[in-house]
Amino acid sequence: MNKVRFTKEGYDKLKGEYNELLKQRPLVIEDVKKSRELGDLSENGYYKASKQKLGFIDGRLRRFSDLLKRADITNRDGTTHPIDSVYIGSQVTLTDGKRTKTYQIVGDTEAEPSAGKLSLLSPVGKAIVGKSLNEEVEIETPTGKFKYKITKIS
Repeated sequence: MNKVRFTKEGYDKLKGEYNELLKQRPLVIEDVKKSRELGDLSENGYYKASKQKLGFIDGRLRRFSDLLKRADITNRDGTTHPIDSVYIGSQVTLTDGKRTKTYQIVGDTEAEPSAGKLSLLSPVGKAIVGKSLNEEVEIETPTGKFKYKITKIS
């Protein structure tokens, strides 16, 4: 069974969403029961919507349960991964001399590029993981190759 890497924050967020879905599920089951009592199921939109919502919740619960079981919470604490190099949890500032970009490197499933959170499996993540301060990296993205210098790791 392959491990799925998470930051502590990402793991806690996933666990919170999982617990919230567990709370919602009994209410949705009750909706399904109520809608079933309304009669003809073939033309009962309330029943179909309730069943669809239950299916959605059950699917998410299965996925989250699997991810939580396979979770490997990785902390950048200097014991496993040096704090002076880029790894999960690192806040990294890159510059090409003209532009400066700051990203947080997160686990396999936590990426939110619009929020500056990049998975270590992304092209940028792959290029900078394990690198050190002031090291130059070449990042190959779908839009081309770019050279950056790591100017800050925190």
